[in-house]
Amino acid sequence: MSCGCKTSGDSTHSCGTKSENGCDKVDTCGNSYKLSVFDWLSNINNPTSTASNLVEVRFKNERKSFYKNVNKLPLNIGNIVTVESSPGHDIGVVSLTGELVKIQMKKKKFSEDAALKIYRHANQKDIDVWQNIRSKEEGIKIEARKIATSLGLEMKITDVEFQGDGSKAIFYYTAENRVDFRQLIKEYAATFRIKIDMRQIGFRQEAAKVGGIGSCGRELCCSSWLTDFRSVNTNAARYQQLSINPQKLAGQCGKLKCCLNYELDSYMDALSHFPSSSTTLDTEKGKAFCIKIDVFKKKMWFAYADSPVAWYDMDISDVKKYISLNKKGEKCPPLEDTKPVDTLSKPVDLIQENNVNRFEKPKRSKNKKPQNRNNKPENPERKTATTEQKPQQKPQQKSNSSENQRPAKRKPFKKKPNNKKDPDA
Repeated sequence: MSCGCKTSGDSTHSCGTKSENGCDKVDTCGNSYKLSVFDWLSNINNPTSTASNLVEVRFKNERKSFYKNVNKLPLNIGNIVTVESSPGHDIGVVSLTGELVKIQMKKKKFSEDAALKIYRHANQKDIDVWQNIRSKEEGIKIEARKIATSLGLEMKITDVEFQGDGSKAIFYYTAENRVDFRQLIKEYAATFRIKIDMRQIGFRQEAAKVGGIGSCGRELCCSSWLTDFRSVNTNAARYQQLSINPQKLAGQCGKLKCCLNYELDSYMDALSHFPSSSTTLDTEKGKAFCIKIDVFKKKMWFAYADSPVAWYDMDISDVKKYISLNKKGEKCPPLEDTKPVDTLSKPVDLIQENNVNRFEKPKRSKNKKPQNRNNKPENPERKTATTEQKPQQKPQQKSNSSENQRPAKRKPFKKKPNNKKDPDA
């Protein structure tokens, strides 16, 4: 059995995510890569004769659980199975088999005694009921939001997940404060005629379910591959020398971005070799305080308290040396002896952002003489040598031939006078 894309058992196939034009059944497909685990023991024979009967099965909304294959069914990744639930039964997709299941259970601290049973491979009737109730989830979610709004509850229904047999539905919601939804459950039970289970999730989990594109231009980490959400503090931005701007540091969930923790360990390791940012140096010209720190160049900028406009960069080795001099009661040399930085130098507009005519092509002047393409200077000595070798009669012949070729000048036409006498005179 497959999810509908006909490639659920193929490890080279990836159905993509919700935001891509991939498999439309990505929540239950066996190749949705966010929840999938690479089985690197699949081609290795089990050294023991007894194979593991534990199987990992996943459902919609990143929900996973572990089950026992008590009937010893031949299960592979991507098979749709009917599993035990309370009440009734549920339908899920096998995501992992073999010895790696025990490692995942140990990682998630899941006891083997809490594992439920796998009944059978899902038949066609189970799959039809499962797909039928899955198609109704979106309409029920909209109706559930209307009922919650009519009751005046400050909460938001994020998603609805039906059990495989349709006897129970899980309503995921987000709320900032505690919500009394006793009346809401009564309304839902009377309207939808099913057993209601309310589960509160965080705003990061909501963003993972909805999906989207981050400020980096890529798909959200929480919706593509991130499964565990660690707490993010504003100190992570301070250690990385970032400005505390809530609009830039917050993600689509309204909380601090999870990617602030990715490089925090590297920054903490680099800053351990730096003196404190509140370090003050007692120089011969007065006290100097730290302005900023460059973690990658391993430099610190200092300025005098009297003239904070002029900044001077120093290596951390020099700063440590001056601090040791101050501890001995000696004053360090003035900051001018170090490499100074230009005071309030004007920024250079490399891409000509402020130039209005940056998109116009310069006009070529018409009177400009054409340049020699070869750009080879003529050798005057060679020119004179060639002229000396020529005989003297040739230029005369040229002149004569040129005179013969020229047309002769015509004489001006003069009008003859009329000498005839008038016979009547």
